[in-house]
Amino acid sequence: MRHDATPHHTSVSTLYLSAPEAVELIRRKGLAACLAGIAANITEDFLRWESFDKSARVASYSPDGAIELMPIADDATYTFKYVNGHPKNTRLGLSTVMAFGVLADVATGTPQLLSELTLTTALRTAAMSAVAAKALARPGSRVMALIGNGAQSEFQALAFQHLLGITEVRLYDTDPAATAKLQANLRPSGLVVTVCGSTAEAVRGADIVTTVTADKTRATIITADMVAPGMHINAVGGDCPGKTELQAEVLTRGRVFVEYPPQTRIEGEIQQMPADFAVTELWQVLAGREAGRASDAEVTIFDSVGFALEDFSALRFMRDAALELGVGERIQLIPDLANPKDLFGTLRQAGAGEAVVQGQVHRLQAVA
Repeated sequence: MRHDATPHHTSVSTLYLSAPEAVELIRRKGLAACLAGIAANITEDFLRWESFDKSARVASYSPDGAIELMPIADDATYTFKYVNGHPKNTRLGLSTVMAFGVLADVATGTPQLLSELTLTTALRTAAMSAVAAKALARPGSRVMALIGNGAQSEFQALAFQHLLGITEVRLYDTDPAATAKLQANLRPSGLVVTVCGSTAEAVRGADIVTTVTADKTRATIITADMVAPGMHINAVGGDCPGKTELQAEVLTRGRVFVEYPPQTRIEGEIQQMPADFAVTELWQVLAGREAGRASDAEVTIFDSVGFALEDFSALRFMRDAALELGVGERIQLIPDLANPKDLFGTLRQAGAGEAVVQGQVHRLQAVA
């Protein structure tokens, strides 16, 4: 049988979700529904943890921040996120965190989605915090202290309200303007908001303590004397070498739960501890392989650094929601080739190929 040497022409387009389109998507779906949807995807994906090809993120560190790539894949889908963390950016009018990501088909390598991930990262980080707290915090927790009132803080507060039932947040930041911004943004939420004069005041009486600060230092925002029996600590801000939020002694006051130990031991709160410091992987708790909270008096600590699987879950959600709502646009990220072996042929349209070749010849002759 004779086979045609030229493969069937397949047009390739990539769904592009810009930042304004992500805003439209979230407004149309509703913030609570987006948080719940991403949280559901995270739980689903963590329950099949062993199906993923995992690695710690690849990071490039500088005195002012970090730029990271976060890849992960199962047998059908590959994703990566590009993300930075530059705490001084706000002085320049730039975001501390900026991100974008790609979702691709493993079978062909075709990029199916190119998406903003700055806004989506805030959603997925908050959803991840809520997933962990649902497994680890005391049932009936209603009061959360929120230390660090910057760009991530509203998302944390609203995720805990919608997904855990938190009714009161106690706020503290070294920048009063950040706290005023958060207080104003939370006004329509129905949460009881209390502005506090110190970290110690904010955590007093809190069931859950969330730290989400930006300074790239070995800070001791939460000290051991602030930790009360039964408290759940959601440590979000520490996410690179040399950046912590908890006094080392806090980590010995309760059980520590992590996403991916090879990454967390480098970037998380436990970078302060010996290499064999005992931790429990959160996926094992969600899967019922390890116990979570043992008693109402136990202190639990989620040492969150952000893992690529959470972005995988979030990108799946954004893709599905964009397709459902008809949000986003199709772009030609990959050349559309009539003959996939003839990439150069894309330059031949309207005689462009000849012009390129002739121009190269003329330049070589001029050099000679």
